[in-house]
Amino acid sequence: MFQWLEKNFVPVAARIGSQRHLVAIRDGFISIMPLTILGSFAVLINNLPIKFYQNALDSIWDHGTWTQWGGNMWSASFGIISLLLAFTVAYHLARSYDKDGLSAGVIGLASYMTFGTFGEGGLSGLTTGTGGIFVALIAALVSSEIFSRLSGNSKLLIKMPDSVPPAVSKSFAALLPAIITVGSIALIRTIISAGFEIPDIIGSFYTAIQEPFMGLTNTWVAALLLAFIPAFLWTLGVHGANIIDPFMQTINLPAIDANVAALASGDVAPYIINKPFFDAFVNMGGSGTTIALVIAIFIIARKNKQYSTVGKLSAGPGLFNINEPLLFGLPIVLNPLLVIPFIMTPMVNVSIAYFATKFGLVPAATIAAPWVTPPVINGFLVTQSWAGAALSLFLIVLSVCIYLPFVAMANRTAKIQEEKAAASK
Repeated sequence: MFQWLEKNFVPVAARIGSQRHLVAIRDGFISIMPLTILGSFAVLINNLPIKFYQNALDSIWDHGTWTQWGGNMWSASFGIISLLLAFTVAYHLARSYDKDGLSAGVIGLASYMTFGTFGEGGLSGLTTGTGGIFVALIAALVSSEIFSRLSGNSKLLIKMPDSVPPAVSKSFAALLPAIITVGSIALIRTIISAGFEIPDIIGSFYTAIQEPFMGLTNTWVAALLLAFIPAFLWTLGVHGANIIDPFMQTINLPAIDANVAALASGDVAPYIINKPFFDAFVNMGGSGTTIALVIAIFIIARKNKQYSTVGKLSAGPGLFNINEPLLFGLPIVLNPLLVIPFIMTPMVNVSIAYFATKFGLVPAATIAAPWVTPPVINGFLVTQSWAGAALSLFLIVLSVCIYLPFVAMANRTAKIQEEKAAASK
């Protein structure tokens, strides 16, 4: 089975993982990660559920004054996330074609503004924030594709004398491709306005497509798929997290933003599934909840030289959710004994965490903590609750119990092989 998958499936998965448009989206989100983390901690600053903390700040300033600090940081991160993505995704796509990424990023931003801010909606919070992410991604990809192709045309190149500074020469080289690209996007927007009478394209797109799409993915079945796919791909040696990351990111930021808004108004958080949820309750130690595998090795395979050595080397990185040493050191990749718990464990964890959140036992994830945040601490940060930390700890213990019998079998198999090797000498 592994040979068949390696021959027929791995090349397809590898091509998907290296597809330039998906890579541009992934890298575009990664570029703004510091700001998304900043925005999440701004929410934490304003809403940390510790009474002493809230009262202490209220005694210094009134509530409306001190919360401006976090509010301003949120406005400079989540509040302009669509604008940032329009730039970064276009930038990375153009760079993949070896074109001028800076010019492409500026044109991507201008294209999104041209396409998205005309009409009744205008430059609103929906347009600049998470509500415009899907349209921003489309505008960035389309505009960068057009610009990258036009910028290679010598007939559209305005050459400046050698004495002109390089920055000025680049600007003039991008002038005609920029005019054609943004002009084409503006024409498409005009045709849509005239033919379909859509005065607010961002609001209409959000209502018709983005919001229902997020709701469709916010189910237990979707959670199982999102847990299964990266783990399954990793067992074949393909970086599953990278392949699924562009999809996760498109639902991630809008879901966090909607949860924060709902909780601020006293409502129930509408979205369970987002990246912080997976980081806190599923990808503890990395894909496959491998922090539990390291613990299982320490419990039952200490005398196995290979497992013990790899376990010790993997413990430090695993604490910060980096598990490549474990994946390729044991290995887990193409290992029939460890593939089963590696895939099964995250699916069990995501199911328990999903229903625990759905039934109100644990608050919904609203904080995008850095993905290298150690397990349990991450559970507390993303949910702003000790219940989140307790759930993370419970899931680690459960995951260890799932891994233990398979590690024991792998340990016995290794001993038998060692005995056979010693007998043959």
